[in-house]
Amino acid sequence: MKIFPLAKLLGLTGLVLSVVVGCASAPTQEMSDARQAIQAARDAGAEKHAQYNLGNAETLLTQAEEALEAGLYDDARKEAAESKKQAVSARNIALAIGSAEDSLQEARKLGFEWRDTMKILDKARAAAQEGDEEEAVKLANMAKAQAEEAINQYYLESAKMMLMEAEKRKGEMPSSQLSDYRKAESAYRNAEGKKAYSLISQLLAELNAGEMDSYVVRYGDNLWNISGKREIYSDPYRWPLIYKANRNQINDPDLIFPGQGLAISRNHSSAEVDAAVRHARTRGAWSLGVVEEADLIYISR
Repeated sequence: MKIFPLAKLLGLTGLVLSVVVGCASAPTQEMSDARQAIQAARDAGAEKHAQYNLGNAETLLTQAEEALEAGLYDDARKEAAESKKQAVSARNIALAIGSAEDSLQEARKLGFEWRDTMKILDKARAAAQEGDEEEAVKLANMAKAQAEEAINQYYLESAKMMLMEAEKRKGEMPSSQLSDYRKAESAYRNAEGKKAYSLISQLLAELNAGEMDSYVVRYGDNLWNISGKREIYSDPYRWPLIYKANRNQINDPDLIFPGQGLAISRNHSSAEVDAAVRHARTRGAWSLGVVEEADLIYISR
């Protein structure tokens, strides 16, 4: 089949024009993608946790906008694509470090922060400052895993004491409560700290419902052993609840006297119980007859 020279020329001209037109189109989508990626990074906390990569993304976007205005579409397209890439890195870093910080804060509130966790998180932050996404995310995830393990250990230890108390009262339990006890025990054996703690806390609350609303101090008593009594809270770490409920007659929680009638409050939220246990675990050194600053802070909340 013959193709005449004019037809060849027209075909070649059309091909060249189509290529030129394709290259000359403005990178509208690429610019939009870069802007959205930067906003997503900011929403994730990149301005705090990933300033290096976010700064690069913003600079590249500015350069892309200048190239676009100058009609340099290829340059604008390349700069926009790189801007998006840097923004995605910034978001990934910010999410990892932010999540690790949240877990570490929870462990700290429970008084179960591990010494090395903050060091690992600081290394993640240092890697983020250098724009090293892979290292920053890896270290942040490591810090988060440690904090989560510490949190789980806290709940496992708390659940263990409560399971021991509940075991003594299995004879009181109907079949439904025995089932709940076995579920809590199973969760504990499977190292599911929060689940075990939640189940056994609810069970003990049911067992203790309607029990003593007051207690008369006897010789040798202290808030720790009173709180641990089955008819009170079955948990010695809840003694701050008694202290707070009787602040009008207890000055120093380490010093109570035989014959004192203590009110035993029953309507505590889970947050109030957690705060009491946290205070009991993290209170620190104390002296008899002295009101510790930590106690005053707890009472004021």
